[in-house]
Amino acid sequence: MIIAKTSRLIISKVTLKDAPFFLELMNSPNWIEYIGDRNVKTVKEAEDYLKKGILKSYTALGYGFYKVVLKSNPSATIGICGLIKREELEIPDLGFAMLPQYEGKGYGYESSVAVLEEAKNKYDITEVGAITLELNINSIKLLEKLDFSFEKKIKPFDDDEELLFFVKQLL
Repeated sequence: MIIAKTSRLIISKVTLKDAPFFLELMNSPNWIEYIGDRNVKTVKEAEDYLKKGILKSYTALGYGFYKVVLKSNPSATIGICGLIKREELEIPDLGFAMLPQYEGKGYGYESSVAVLEEAKNKYDITEVGAITLELNINSIKLLEKLDFSFEKKIKPFDDDEELLFFVKQLL
């Protein structure tokens, strides 16, 4: 199901058929460095990850992470972008990740703008957060370009790792 189209992208819901892409994405260097190794090493483990996370979020909330594909090549998924509602945070937060060969080309920005519009217009979400490691400079730059404001440092998860927490009002 298509969520949004931009000048260069098609953003749509993830299905179990996307498990091979998730296996590749979740084992890419920047995912492992900045998001963390989720120990997903097979297509079956990727399917299980999707069932427990993204697909469950669609059922519970209507939204979640979406796959991002190029209009010029719709059969190739290049990344993900979407919202997640974590128990540890009071508001939904924006997340994004691209395969290495598609990083730094503006796709994260383009897909994030579309996802934030969807959040505001379809789900009446008025405030969105974002979390990132302090050393993830590219993520911080993208959040700032999207007009997110740094709010505070937090340790929301059991790993006790300190993250930067950003917030944006959707007006």
